[in-house]
Formats: sequence, structure tokens, C-alpha cells
Amino acid sequence: MEKFFVYLLCLLPIFVCAGNDTETEVTLDKRKIKTPFGVVSVESPNFNSCERLPITDYGALQDNQTATSKAITTAIEKAHKLGGGIVVIPAGEWLTGKIHLKSNVNLHLDKGALLLFSENPADYLPAVHSSWEGMECYNYSPLIYAYECKNIAITGQGEIKAKMDVWETWFTRPKPHMESIKRLYNLASAYTPVEQRQMVNDTAHLRPQFIQFNRSENVLLEGISITNSPFWTIHTYLSKNIIIRNLNVYAHGHNNDGVDPEMSQNVLIENCVFDQGDDAIAIKSGRNPEGWRLKTPSKNIIIRNCTVKNGHQLIAIGSELSGGIENVFVDSCVVMDGAKLNHLLFIKTNERMGGYVRNIYASNLQAGRIELGILGIETDVLYQWRNLVPTVERRLTPIKDVYLNNVTAKNVQFVSRILGQKELPIENIVLKNVEGKTVEEKKHIHENVLNFQQQ
Repeated sequence: MEKFFVYLLCLLPIFVCAGNDTETEVTLDKRKIKTPFGVVSVESPNFNSCERLPITDYGALQDNQTATSKAITTAIEKAHKLGGGIVVIPAGEWLTGKIHLKSNVNLHLDKGALLLFSENPADYLPAVHSSWEGMECYNYSPLIYAYECKNIAITGQGEIKAKMDVWETWFTRPKPHMESIKRLYNLASAYTPVEQRQMVNDTAHLRPQFIQFNRSENVLLEGISITNSPFWTIHTYLSKNIIIRNLNVYAHGHNNDGVDPEMSQNVLIENCVFDQGDDAIAIKSGRNPEGWRLKTPSKNIIIRNCTVKNGHQLIAIGSELSGGIENVFVDSCVVMDGAKLNHLLFIKTNERMGGYVRNIYASNLQAGRIELGILGIETDVLYQWRNLVPTVERRLTPIKDVYLNNVTAKNVQFVSRILGQKELPIENIVLKNVEGKTVEEKKHIHENVLNFQQQ
């Protein structure tokens, strides 16, 4: 416990250095970051010595989606074949369909560039290996998609934006949609091969993520603005060595989380501004059999110097966490006064998830009014699944070792609400200098908690 508060004095990276890869023009920046759970190393690609490939050289035309989409694809292929290249989106508005990145490619948006993505679902076919709320399937391609890539980046001072006319009509969850996600749940529970989980049809309406890095490594996302999203905005899935920094993210549709690291490791999220219709950052690791099958926890995740203008939670952990979540460090983040936030930190699971949560640290957080409270931990969060499908296999989630230090909010219903289970109490929760200036209900609401400390 004492180590945590000592580490708070040493938050900056120790060093950044570049190493050479003789087979490509892409180098790797290596950053080491001290955390309460040890030093975390994160590598990200550096394209400074790579050739710039403007999409206008490959036939891109403003107001011509077909020409621009083809030009982007051609430039990405050229950069990949070079062993490293920067695909440049110049200033101006460019219409496009899906973008599939390849290894050693940096998609760069110049200042004043707007990459505007089609709202036509047909532009995101054929279906690709993706996931929906923690379950793998073949679905519409994410608008920007990277699968089994190394050394990839999206950078610049421009903006990517999703046109929402069609996706907004898919926000509702009518009976055909619910039957489709029920079918996917049952397929996953039966361990049906992913190739047989084809979810694109006329009624499923499983919206794609805006950006998904799937089974990729050495990823940099820096500088750009992101506006709107059909579903989760930035989804890192089964990926590692990820830096997300200096972004402005705005998405106020249904399920519009800002960043969802899922079964991802060695992740740094810093200096970002989030204005979301759902959680700002939601850490996940698969739903039910998916997390048990893939056996890949989300771990070594550092979030610092971020600002939240709106969102359900600053940090959510779960509810999809069947692969486990550990080693999360949140530091020096601010929630703007007036944000409609439910919690600063919310850990949520249910009797179907299994997995585990441990080693969660949060320090130096400030907020105005919070609709509910600073810390929430709940073990019976099922949402639409409660009555949609039965429990196939019951597995509880061990939750322990959660530390908050120097956290303040102006108005809260409670400081902490921790609802464990008799069979498996929540263990070792430590709050130091954690305060709600005005507590409107009760300071602490606890059930089945062992070793709660407030200092």
C-alpha cells in the first residue's frame, strides 16, 4: 500500500528512445512509465523517416467517394510495400468508405483535412472478423480497421467524422435486433467457430466500431479529432503496445464509448478530451465463454491527464471482463463541471462473467457534480441480458485491491457504493483523501465487503 503513494511522485516517463528496424523505415519509440504495479514499457511506431504519399497522387477527388476510397486503398498498399509510409490526407473534405490499414502504415491527416465516412452500410462489406459487445463474430467492417497489423498509426491535426443518417436509425433495439444478439450469445456459449457467426443481415443491425485495432501491435493514435461514431469509437482488441494521445473525441450516439481497450495490454491513454454519450473509457476483456476461450486479460493500462466533458463514467471496468482485468492506473484526470457523469470509477460484472479484477489505482481526480458517486462496484449488472437469455454457466468475479487517492467531487449521492456477493465478497478497497464536498444520500453504501479502509 505504501508503494502506491510513493509512486505518485514519479509519474513521468523515464525516457523515450528510438531503435532501428533494418527491414523497414519505421522505427520504434520505447517509453517506460513507472506505475504502482511496476514499470510498464510501451512501444509505438515512428514514421519520421518514411515517405509521404498524398492521396491526390493516387487519384483522390473531393466530392467523389469512389475515387477517394480507391486512392486511399492504393496509397496504403504502396506504403505497405515500401516497408513504411505516410498516407497523407490533405486539407479539404474527402468522402470515403471503409479504410483497412496494413502494417507499417501511418494514416496522416493534415491540418484542415476532414475525412468523412459514408453512412451506407453496404460500404462496410464484406463482413470482417470483429466483435459485438464482447462476442466475436463476422460483422460490418469498422470504418477504420486494422487486423493482425504491426507498426500502424493515425496521426495529424485533421478530423475524421462519421455521417450518421443511417446509423442513427439503428440505435433502437427492436425485437429483430434483440433476437440477433440472442443468437450470437448462444453461438458464443456453444463455442461455435467464429466463421459461422455471420451477423450481417437485414434485421441484426449490429453497428460497427469507428476505429478497431484487432490483434495488432505497436499502435499510435495521435492528434486528430474524432466526431460521431456508429458504435464504440476507438476499440483496441487483442492488441498490445498502444499509445492514444492528444485526441479530441466527440460522439453522442448510443453505445458511444470513447476508448474501449479489450483484452489489450501495455496501453497508454493521455492528454485526451472526451465528450461522450456513454463511458469515456471502458476497459473490457470479453463476454462469458469468449473471455474464457481467449484467455487474454486487459492489463498494464495507464490513463492520465485526460478531460471529460460528458460521459456515463470517467473509467468503466466491465461489464465484459471474462478474461480478467488487472494493473490499471488512472492519474490526474478532470471531469468538467456540468458533465452528466454517473461515477468516476465504476466496476461492473455479473454472475455470468467470471474473470477477475485486481490492482486498480486512481489518483488526483477532480470532478464537479456526479449524478451517483465517486466509486461504484456492482456484481449484478446484466442490462438487457437479464431477461433475454438464461445463465448458461455461473461464474463469479473476484474483485480486490482497489486504491483511490486524492479524489474530490463537488456533489455526490455517495462516495462509494460497493455491492458484493455473500459467496465472494469484494476485498481490500482503500480510499485516501477521497471526498465528496456535499454527500446527498449516504457516504458509504456497502454489502459483502472485506477490508474497506478510508484514510
